[in-house]
Amino acid sequence: MELTRRDFLKLSGAGLGVGALTTLGIKLPALASTDGLRIAKAIETTGVCSFCAVGCSTIVSVLEEGGHPKVVNIEGNPDSAINFGTLCSKGVATIQKSYIDGKLNPERVTKPMYRAPGSSSWQEISWSEAIDKIAKKVKETRDANWIAEDDILGADGNPTGQKVPALRTEAIGAVGSAELSNEGAYLYQKLMRSLGVVYIEHHARL
Repeated sequence: MELTRRDFLKLSGAGLGVGALTTLGIKLPALASTDGLRIAKAIETTGVCSFCAVGCSTIVSVLEEGGHPKVVNIEGNPDSAINFGTLCSKGVATIQKSYIDGKLNPERVTKPMYRAPGSSSWQEISWSEAIDKIAKKVKETRDANWIAEDDILGADGNPTGQKVPALRTEAIGAVGSAELSNEGAYLYQKLMRSLGVVYIEHHARL
């Protein structure tokens, strides 16, 4: 905005006039007002951002609405030695995992979804049913493709007739997540190796 000399004098005169009226005891009406902070009565709880493994600390503000807790704000925790109150663009938008414009995110999936072979639609199933299905598929695939031993090859590249324990399966691959902490990734990899899985990757590399 370009301010001319005439505009400057007008603004200065108006400011002096308002100042003079206030010193004379004349009450001027308030021309602007602000709404109360939406987190004024909220309960604040510290948390950890779930978008990656950095572990930025957050402050989550929750209000009771209709007898149910509702997240109304998420911001960085200034007392954290990891992020000092700052959050990346994804961390700032963490609240959109649950709410968009104050309403429940209609795209959020909260229950396991299953699509039967040949079906064109998904259906909700319970967690116990989903875990049972996954465990059954893992066991069937692992048992059908289990490699108990490997041949020992000679200098000519041919089997020597001797065997060495292998105890692995090459029919299952595992893809890790950037949302896992260092400890979570360790437990995840330990679980996969206990099943004999050797193809263990990370989704950030794919």
